[in-house]
Amino acid sequence: MPLVEGLTGDREIRAHFAAEAEIAAMLRFEAALAEAQAALGIVPAEAAGAIRDVCAAPFGELDAVRAGMGRDGVPVPALVKALRERVGAPHGAHVHRGATSQDVVDTGLMLRMRAVLALLGGRVEALLARLDGMAEAQGGLDLMAWTRMQAALPFRAADKLATWRRPLEAHRARLAALAADLPVQLGGPVGNGDGFGPLYPALRADLARRLALRDSPPWHADRTAVLDIAHALALLTGTLGKIGQDVALMAQTGMAAIELSGGGGSSAMAHKKNPVGAEALVSLARFDAGLLGILSQSMVHENERSGAAWTLEWLVLPQMAEAAGAACRLAEALLAGARFVARPPAG
Repeated sequence: MPLVEGLTGDREIRAHFAAEAEIAAMLRFEAALAEAQAALGIVPAEAAGAIRDVCAAPFGELDAVRAGMGRDGVPVPALVKALRERVGAPHGAHVHRGATSQDVVDTGLMLRMRAVLALLGGRVEALLARLDGMAEAQGGLDLMAWTRMQAALPFRAADKLATWRRPLEAHRARLAALAADLPVQLGGPVGNGDGFGPLYPALRADLARRLALRDSPPWHADRTAVLDIAHALALLTGTLGKIGQDVALMAQTGMAAIELSGGGGSSAMAHKKNPVGAEALVSLARFDAGLLGILSQSMVHENERSGAAWTLEWLVLPQMAEAAGAACRLAEALLAGARFVARPPAG
């Protein structure tokens, strides 16, 4: 990875977008689909059991799926081929029955994003606790408020902390609401469910239940669910960027309204302590804001399936999630080493 990953990367978030994690989520879909179909008598119970067992076993065909991705533009054909071969006759024919690649990939994404959103929610919770601790310890200190980069009126550190805390409370609630309402994707080849027969509504509902997702009509060509997640990521990163910008300004020479501990050394000027974490928060906020604009273009999803818009999501959403995770990590470290310095009123 490039050296900048040491500053702006987040391995814990990135792990949820690794090939192994993606395949594991798709295998969960295939196993749950077979079990739901067996419960409705669509496939034999023995077939569902065989498919479940194969999906639960270590998957050794990663290289074949990677090659299939390059050939087909989607990993599912190669994945399904490998599963059918491993299940064997006569049950292999029931793997992926009635489903399409988008059902597997999009549902797998929702399963992984649930874990990512929960992880981010926990980090926001820790940030809120950090801000509460700062308010308890230093909230009564006198500071100067600044409007349009000019000294305004005196206020307290608690007032500054409140401007940082309030939006984080909203982000915590937003992340939790999204994680609890992620939709299943099951529509078959053209997104109308006809390939599953008359039991389709019951099948979709049971599949959603087994995967703890919301039963939803197919959203093959409506990417609102993906953009809702991306918007939440950009909002969170933006709020943390605002905190970073405030801290960088308050720590600058001549202002010194906040002291920072930690790194930030200069190779040429030993006296400097650069606000590296604060600067990185600003960069990550602007990065996610830009990526949100790019990802929003995936809403232009031609007809019943778009390979172009879909691929755009695969490129952009993981970067947005990792940037949000890195911003949470950097904000926690920044605030842990920050201490307000009381300042007399200007003039």
